[in-house]
Amino acid sequence: MSKSLRGNFKWLVGAVVGVSLLGGCGAPADATDTTPAAGEQTTNGVTATVALAKASLSAREDVTVTVTLTNTSSQPVSLLKWYTPGEGLKEGRLTVTRDGQAVQYIGPHFKRVAPRPEDYVTLAPGESLSGPVAVSGRYDLSETGSYAIRYAQEAHDNVGGVSAFASNEVSVWVEGRSSALESDRVVTAESLSYSGACTTSQQSAISTAVSGALTYSTNAYNYLNTTTPSGTARYTTWFGAYTSSGWSTVKSHYLNIKNAFSSAAIVVDCSCTDSGTYAYVYPGSPYKIYVCGAFWSAPQTGTDSKAGTLVHEMSHFTVVAGTNDYAYGQSAAKSLAKSNPTNARANADNHEYFAENNPAQN
Repeated sequence: MSKSLRGNFKWLVGAVVGVSLLGGCGAPADATDTTPAAGEQTTNGVTATVALAKASLSAREDVTVTVTLTNTSSQPVSLLKWYTPGEGLKEGRLTVTRDGQAVQYIGPHFKRVAPRPEDYVTLAPGESLSGPVAVSGRYDLSETGSYAIRYAQEAHDNVGGVSAFASNEVSVWVEGRSSALESDRVVTAESLSYSGACTTSQQSAISTAVSGALTYSTNAYNYLNTTTPSGTARYTTWFGAYTSSGWSTVKSHYLNIKNAFSSAAIVVDCSCTDSGTYAYVYPGSPYKIYVCGAFWSAPQTGTDSKAGTLVHEMSHFTVVAGTNDYAYGQSAAKSLAKSNPTNARANADNHEYFAENNPAQN
């Protein structure tokens, strides 16, 4: 998913977000536009509520829930904008199922800079923040049926001990609609091409970064392919306790990553100018990478480099390694490797840092 949230913030420590949406197995004849009652839970002074205006939605209607966060404490509370409804929760923070089967997230994964003061919003005592969270356009709703929706957040080691939390499941009837979104488009190109009005200097920097990413991923694969599988310092730092299956999984990831950089039709888009974001991708749309404002100030190689950013983003593509974002930043990635090696082997930052190998380990 992205690379973000390397700082600390106070909210959602073990929070459980309440949701109550009305729905059924078919389109209810008496559905109305009134907002169903929304449950809520308060933890550490923050109350979260989720509501949906209708119990059934046709294919021409967007599926969007409204999330409201309220500071019920006597002290100001600072929230990271990236995960609050004021920003529209652009990353996947919902768990959506249909007939008990997980619905694919097809929205973007972002890699962001460490949180800056301007990346937070502060709620005064009694103040609320409310906004939309998109379901359609972010999740595959191509099939008609009753969808169960949860608002959830996975545990991240670098957000002040935030525990995993989830709301109760609710159902809403949705008529299937086309999922031919950015994440489903076929990208055609040869080798490396550009979109989004990349300048000549930007194209040069991208070309160098792609070469660096190929070198990083090739070196990472060669290390795993030629080193006797064992609990080496480099492996255990980023992927946790050694297992033969874990070593094989990671090796296959780097094989796919290096092969993509060496032979895939890569398109790099320069239209994103957000200074707080390095890059993002749609995991179902290989091999198009959107680079943003922070990418240009990153070093070509080294920690959080241009080349490393491209390794991070390439690993997100479903056909490559299908990584997620369970932790962000070197410190959190190392902690994840110790606490949950399985998630570390599926985390984009762990792949980036293993490939960057800075400081160098054997």
